[in-house]
Amino acid sequence: MSRIANTEQAEAWNGYEGVYWAEHQDRWDAVNGGFNEPLLTAAAIDEGDHVLDVGCGTGQTTRLAAQRSRRGQVLGLDLSRPMLARARDTAEREGLGNVRFEAGDAQVHTFPPETFDVVISRFGVMFFADPVAAFAHLRRAVRPGGRMAFLCSADPRGNEWLQAIAALSDLLPVGDFGAPGAPGMFSLADPDRIREVLSAAGWQHVTVERVQMQGLWGRDAEDAAGFLLDSAPGRHLTGQVSPEVQDRVRQRLTDVLRSHEENGAVRLRSTAWVVTARQP
Repeated sequence: MSRIANTEQAEAWNGYEGVYWAEHQDRWDAVNGGFNEPLLTAAAIDEGDHVLDVGCGTGQTTRLAAQRSRRGQVLGLDLSRPMLARARDTAEREGLGNVRFEAGDAQVHTFPPETFDVVISRFGVMFFADPVAAFAHLRRAVRPGGRMAFLCSADPRGNEWLQAIAALSDLLPVGDFGAPGAPGMFSLADPDRIREVLSAAGWQHVTVERVQMQGLWGRDAEDAAGFLLDSAPGRHLTGQVSPEVQDRVRQRLTDVLRSHEENGAVRLRSTAWVVTARQP
């Protein structure tokens, strides 16, 4: 892996968090897959485009981009080696010859200048240590007239999984988890902040559009609660309380999610911004 600016993220995604995502690739894709079409529509990938997928994870969006760019090349970049291993295996099984994956930090990774026609990301750009520097670095990797399309988390109140966690605030040290603008997944929840960052990074013609999707979180409430609590954020919160309280948390969360059971599944609404911008 090349230089790393986001060291905390690199440690997390190459530890338990990255392994958990890699081992549950299909489940996370079921949670987030509803956002793929809005993202790819916004990216408008042509069959000869060269595409960069930032924070590609296990590579679902990278592979979908490769299917659209049949005569081009697609690079998936991520900090997480466990997730990239799954991404490579899946791409090989699907016989995609125009896709490759690299381990690296998009904020400082060495890109040949003006290489890509399109940059995409599904929830992979909210964790930069220096967002302006990161987006400026990505812009320099895009040819003049090229474009970027990404998804980032919107208002936490529009995310039912987060509201379910908030219902545990008397049992867990939830604090400002999910607060708009705080470092982490909601750092770009304010559309004015998005425009400010991208403009400072030299991008032009910025658009921000709100989208909502239903994600599949589990077969039933017990399954969904276990999946949420065993994720890295869930483990972080439950690791700060006693086993007795952990049991109460699991039961409370199961009860909260029960109202979302329908037709053999638990589906929760997630809200995001689809953002587009142009390289001058």
